[in-house]
Amino acid sequence: MASVQWHSRTRKYESELHMCRLEVLAVEFSEYHPLKAITVTDSKSRRGGRKGSTSSSSSSSSSVAPDPLSSMLDGTDPLSLFAAVSETPTLPHSISAGKEEEVGSDFEPWSSKRGEILSRFTTTEKLSINLFMGSDKSKASSPSSAVSEKVRTRLEELDDLEEGSQRELLNLSQQDYVNRIEELNQSLKEAWGSDQKVKALKIVIQCRKKKILHQNFVCQCSKLLSDTSVIQFYPSKFVLITDILDTFGGLVYDRIWSMCADPHPLPESFSADDVNDTAKETCLNWFFKIASIRELVPRLYVEAALLKCNRFLTKSGIQETLQRLTAMIRGIGDPLVAVYARVYLCRVGMEVAPHLKDSLNKNFFDLLASFRQVHGESVQNLLVLQRVEIPIYLTLYSPAIHWILQCVAHRAPEDYINCAEIWVEFTCRHFTKREVNTVLADIIKHITPDRAFEDAYPQLQSVIKKILTYFHDFSGLFSMEKFLPFLDMFQKDSVRVEVCKSIMEVFIKHQQEPTRDPVILNALLHICKTMHDSVNALMLDDEKRALSLLINGFIRMVSFGRDFEQQLSFCVEARATFCNLEPVIIQLIHTVNQLAMETRHVMKGNHSRKTAAFVRACAAYSFITIPSLTSIFSRLNLYLLSGQVALANQCLSQADAFLKAAVSLLPEVPRTISIEGKQRSSEPFLLDFINNFLSTLLVVPDHPEQGVLYLVRGLLNMVQDYTWEDNSDTKIRVYISALPLLAAMGQESYLYTIPKVDSNETLYGGDPKFIAEINKLCETLISQVLDHLKGLGRDEGVRRQGSLAFSLSGCLLAHGDLRNNKLNQLVVNLWNLSHKHGFCDTRTSVRTLEYIKHQAQQADMSHLSDVTARLSLQSRA
Repeated sequence: MASVQWHSRTRKYESELHMCRLEVLAVEFSEYHPLKAITVTDSKSRRGGRKGSTSSSSSSSSSVAPDPLSSMLDGTDPLSLFAAVSETPTLPHSISAGKEEEVGSDFEPWSSKRGEILSRFTTTEKLSINLFMGSDKSKASSPSSAVSEKVRTRLEELDDLEEGSQRELLNLSQQDYVNRIEELNQSLKEAWGSDQKVKALKIVIQCRKKKILHQNFVCQCSKLLSDTSVIQFYPSKFVLITDILDTFGGLVYDRIWSMCADPHPLPESFSADDVNDTAKETCLNWFFKIASIRELVPRLYVEAALLKCNRFLTKSGIQETLQRLTAMIRGIGDPLVAVYARVYLCRVGMEVAPHLKDSLNKNFFDLLASFRQVHGESVQNLLVLQRVEIPIYLTLYSPAIHWILQCVAHRAPEDYINCAEIWVEFTCRHFTKREVNTVLADIIKHITPDRAFEDAYPQLQSVIKKILTYFHDFSGLFSMEKFLPFLDMFQKDSVRVEVCKSIMEVFIKHQQEPTRDPVILNALLHICKTMHDSVNALMLDDEKRALSLLINGFIRMVSFGRDFEQQLSFCVEARATFCNLEPVIIQLIHTVNQLAMETRHVMKGNHSRKTAAFVRACAAYSFITIPSLTSIFSRLNLYLLSGQVALANQCLSQADAFLKAAVSLLPEVPRTISIEGKQRSSEPFLLDFINNFLSTLLVVPDHPEQGVLYLVRGLLNMVQDYTWEDNSDTKIRVYISALPLLAAMGQESYLYTIPKVDSNETLYGGDPKFIAEINKLCETLISQVLDHLKGLGRDEGVRRQGSLAFSLSGCLLAHGDLRNNKLNQLVVNLWNLSHKHGFCDTRTSVRTLEYIKHQAQQADMSHLSDVTARLSLQSRA
């Protein structure tokens, strides 16, 4: 060791850089050049198939398949198409006709619709009723009678019905009309409830002696629905009259049900086989009486009121009756009367058998087909007579259409969403976000009840993808009121994450500039958090990596401009939100370091103190966050990067803390690390890190309270104590790499420095003691390398010996002062040793030798001529 004397040669970096520049030569472009484009000529003739350009401009060519949605803009809307069809199509129903079920809670009940209609459709015109109303005469009551006075009065009125008394009430106000109808409804209930079945029946069936014609009281009420004399009041009249029909239908059904109680009550899910003959006969008698009604509208309404009674007769009676009554409505000439007849039939059908969709669909398409009658002569004459404008008249249809559509759409999670999936693209392509938001709101309304969205995830995903295809203004997209609630319907974790991934992919692809929009940031934070929260111990590394890439893409697009404190606050929030994804935490540390560097360039002058405080805050963020990482090389590299950033911002104490943390972490580096599922030696990665660390130490000033070169010595001590692999040369290569650093530290002027940071060249000013410390450390390292080379010569390590000897000789040639004879001789011996067994790369040796000869031509490097004369090139024998 004592025989090795190290002296660094004096370097003139600027002149060396000038000599290393490439010589500029003129290039003949006609000659061959490795980067010149290669032109290939195809001598074979083209056959068939593709013609013209394949660029994006070809999308407008006639060969492109027509878009089915674009064709909807040719002037033919779906409703016109329905009206033009000669035969009425039917929609397939998704529920089995044999399965009974109840109407769900999402279905708006008639009770709520009823009040809305009565309050909306009013009139100030006088109304009239022509019915068998009973007499006003009073009769003496028997004191022994057990019947209440009110019921007695009703029964006396029923006696008048037997006498055929009939009254026409004229000039009634709307309230009087309503009161009278409700009074009749109550009379029917009280008479039936007082066990006066015969009397009550006379309300329903009145006998007229002249033609022995059985005329139903309910039929008389139903006849009022044929009258459109005060057309604005018709929807309310429909509500009032159908109340009586409902009462009548319920009373008849309950009566027949009670007849089936002997000997045992019927179960709720009874069949026609469970009904006794007496009840069946009674039920048939009711339908025979209905069949005797001559007029179409009353007969239809009364039979519809008793629709549920078909359960007592046959299994398929309800379905067959619905189809028959649906066809009967086509015979009603007035379109307004017809549409409300369909409303009543759909209403009782939904109450009795909501699973039977065929009749509902037929009623809807019949409505579309009959709508042309609005412009017919009869309707137009009626409107002129009553002085009603078309817009006012059309509003009378809205409750009916709304109800029928609700019935058709009920429990259709599959038919509806399939249609919505197609139409949402049409809306996105040709309308604005307002209309798209309306579509999303409607989908939410239909798919949320009974968690129907769980069976429609593929369609809902398709809706999201189509919206993302046409909307790249993410501020507008996320400001849609219903967009995020729409995302909340994806309750299944795997599907929810896939949707979030698709949103992030589109954002990263189409967001051109960084954003600070709070709408975008809040929405994407929610979406990224959803992806992050799906991470668990069973998730594959590839899946974690994919999620991290998307979240990192979002983080890179967030910029608050010169509001650096807000940017740092965002990183603090993101660190807490995405703590389970290490690549995201690494990205956040890089972002904070970049933020610190940007602060250095922007905030100058009077803001220097504020800048230093902010940089220290950034350093604190990194120093706190780095230990949470599991990857030790990530921690090492980030300690080094953060130390470099702190040093560049003149935060010397923070830089010192980062670098010391990196050095103290080196003993924890495992001998093997997992890379893509395979175990590999960690030494090559450790060597790369140490080389980068050494290059940083050139500009790091010594701490005033520590010894000379304390960081360099600390690093080398860690390397010395580290447990390296057997037959490993990594430690020796670290020693060889440290020699150029020490040689550079001994120069009067350093190769590179950091502005406003005094490196050791300034602190020591070429002090001989400092130079002596450098030389002593170099001699120790060289001795360690030489000892290792001797050990390799005794084993089967001659190849490794040659490689290390060549590396050390090159280092001494480049950085040592070869005017020293001992050092000069050492270089020659190492060179010869590296070529002794012929394992050295001949091409590299030749180029190295040529470079040394070129250097020897300089005036102050003439001593190299003697060295080159003693360097030989040998090959393997």
